Amino acid sequence: MKLTREIKTAILVIASILLFIWGYSFLKGRDLFNSYTTLYVQYDSVEGLAPSAPVTLNGLVIGKIEQITINPTDGKLLVELQIKTDFPISKKSLAVIYEPGFIGGKQIAIEPDFSDKTVVENGDKLSGNTRLGMTESLSKKLVPLQDKIEKVLTNADNLITGINNVLDKKTQDDLKKSIAELSKTMEQFHQASAGVNSLLAENKSQINGAVTNFNKTATNFAKISDSINKADLGKTVKSLNTTLAKVNGIMAGLEAGNGSMGKMLKDDAFYNNLSKTSKELELLLQDVRLYPTRYINVSLFGKKNKPYKAPSDTISNSK
Repeated sequence: MKLTREIKTAILVIASILLFIWGYSFLKGRDLFNSYTTLYVQYDSVEGLAPSAPVTLNGLVIGKIEQITINPTDGKLLVELQIKTDFPISKKSLAVIYEPGFIGGKQIAIEPDFSDKTVVENGDKLSGNTRLGMTESLSKKLVPLQDKIEKVLTNADNLITGINNVLDKKTQDDLKKSIAELSKTMEQFHQASAGVNSLLAENKSQINGAVTNFNKTATNFAKISDSINKADLGKTVKSLNTTLAKVNGIMAGLEAGNGSMGKMLKDDAFYNNLSKTSKELELLLQDVRLYPTRYINVSLFGKKNKPYKAPSDTISNSK
């Protein structure tokens, strides 16, 4: 059969149209020779998500976004997905919008729910969710940090302004003078420190001797401490307590007027009698001293004794 020129032209036109349709679909991300499962997901916002973006499952690309349409009633966005995989995706699986990195655009990740055994079919709807990307997360963290930095800068500016107001010409001169005096003080301290070091170096032997003597004293003190420890100090203290208890008993008896000493301390009559007896003994000794012949009579010639004369109550001061 011979093909006419018209038939060849028709075939060429049809082939061109088919090639154009396939190329157009290919540029839009469609593959006319493969069968896909079409799924739908509804979102409130899909900022950064574009058609032909990949659809992944655990990082593996299993499809792409066909188109995104907006509902004129409520303003929500309906995303059409074309999925090609043998993995059973359940109807309770989530379609999460995420950002894989700083450079690449946003994608949709299918998070399967293995508790649900019902596999999705063509035209089913999945639940949607949005996960903050690295850029958005960093931006949300940087916004409070930016506010804090602005507050810090404002406070720093106020502080510097206050310092400038305080540090007038006179204050600056006084501050410079104080710093110069502080420098002189540090220099004098350095000289004093050098003098102390020189003094320590010159008296090193005496210091070593003093330390040695101190060590000996500490050793002797340790020996004395050991001796005291070895001695029955507890028994000594117990005996001392017993003695002190007896002394307390004696003092209590004296305080109560028991015994001669107690009566002497507490009984006025006993004290008066003792004082009177002492006075009479003093008068007797005085009389014996002044007139011994009354008590010792030695007469070689038979001289008569002088009559007795009672002594006075007061002590005579005659020689």
